[in-house]
Amino acid sequence: MVQPGFYYLGKTGCILITASRLQRKMMYLVRMYYFHAMTDDPFGQAIADYYYTNMPAKLWIHNKYGPKEEMPVAAYFRNFSTMPALEHTALEMCHGSILDIGAGAGSHALWLQDQQHDITALERSALACGVMQARGVQKIIQQDVFSYNEQQYDTLLLLMNGIGLTGTLSNLRIFLQHATKLLAPGGHLIFDSSDVAYVYKNHFPDLKNYYGEIAYRYQYKAKKTDWFNWLYIDRFTLSAIAASEGWRDEFITEDENGQYLVKLQKL
Repeated sequence: MVQPGFYYLGKTGCILITASRLQRKMMYLVRMYYFHAMTDDPFGQAIADYYYTNMPAKLWIHNKYGPKEEMPVAAYFRNFSTMPALEHTALEMCHGSILDIGAGAGSHALWLQDQQHDITALERSALACGVMQARGVQKIIQQDVFSYNEQQYDTLLLLMNGIGLTGTLSNLRIFLQHATKLLAPGGHLIFDSSDVAYVYKNHFPDLKNYYGEIAYRYQYKAKKTDWFNWLYIDRFTLSAIAASEGWRDEFITEDENGQYLVKLQKL
């Protein structure tokens, strides 16, 4: 028998079994001991510490163009009223069955669930999946999106620069090819991004790669991740790549900070 609060790790991810609040706190301590010894998941640990103890340390993001920056963990626990207007628009555009890719602590999934949408949260971090389950997200899959292909959805959603997980322009192409397997006929892909040319003040150094492929690493307490690329893509480059991969892109809106929202549909 699978015990409450533990994960069953199967081919398609994990099944999370409900537990009482006291059990969840006890299971968290067990998970924290296990994951501290067995994995490096600074992001997930920060999410879990914030939710279970409300006393998280600072989550830092290191980059190669300036000083490290703090990522406010509370941003992953916003409710609808404190989300930016761009995210309101994106959430209200979702329809049918929805896959929230890189769901984090589950805030977008929870709102969609409350609106009676058929929403599934996809997240790599086991600790973050545990927090989503504790917060009440009903359908959770712990898996990398590039290896997931078990079901088709009407909406693929990636918010908070979620498309950045592709890392590079070449991987964005791979993701768009993979997304065709995840989308039902007539479905659409919704995400936001921004043009980060301002980082270089429009005076680009001699870069070998696209300027929006930025290297980062997380640090939480004493743990650091390896360096990884996160992609920020300007609208013109995105439109060109989407067209070459057989997608029609539709610009939806842009906020005062240059963050823009797009919808892609397969031609």
